Amino acid sequence: MAVLIEAINIKRRTLFELENTPFYCLEAEVNTPTARGGQTLVRLKIRNLLTSAVFEKTFKANDKFKEPDLQLVPASYLYSDSDGSHFLDQETYETLTLSDEMIGNALDFLIGGTLIQLHKYNGNPIGLQLPPFVELDVAFTEPGVRGDSSSGSVTKPARLETGLEIRVPLFIKEGEKVKVSTENRGFAGRA
Repeated sequence: MAVLIEAINIKRRTLFELENTPFYCLEAEVNTPTARGGQTLVRLKIRNLLTSAVFEKTFKANDKFKEPDLQLVPASYLYSDSDGSHFLDQETYETLTLSDEMIGNALDFLIGGTLIQLHKYNGNPIGLQLPPFVELDVAFTEPGVRGDSSSGSVTKPARLETGLEIRVPLFIKEGEKVKVSTENRGFAGRA
């Protein structure tokens, strides 16, 4: 029998299945009633992993959910074309294609050969999970000028090899490799 998760036990980052669809919990809030006999309610902010839609829903504390048949499979990014983005499953060496909707803005961090985790639901690819940081080359940035900190900010814009634009410290030069956070889309250090 499949493992059941009670609504009261769903926390941030929990995966569960509702109406044959996998969901990811972004926020969880438990509301305990002050009156006797009142029901404890759990308010969840959740993301549908198939459509990426985010919404809030309230459940009774004892509502039960199945664990989704989700797998994380290591894959490497190959290329993108009009059919979508293509990845090589590192276990089966099968080429898997994800649509632009499944990818979202992940292409800002992907260059050929980048290793990622591919989400599979019931054996079919539905999305991907980027590593916390990626290393990318600086394709273009203006040279930093000493004493150029009068405005209080000691950063300058830089365009990376994927086309993503971020702010970097003045000492970063064109052609250098930088570490970029995939969560906040910002500079995280030299690579």
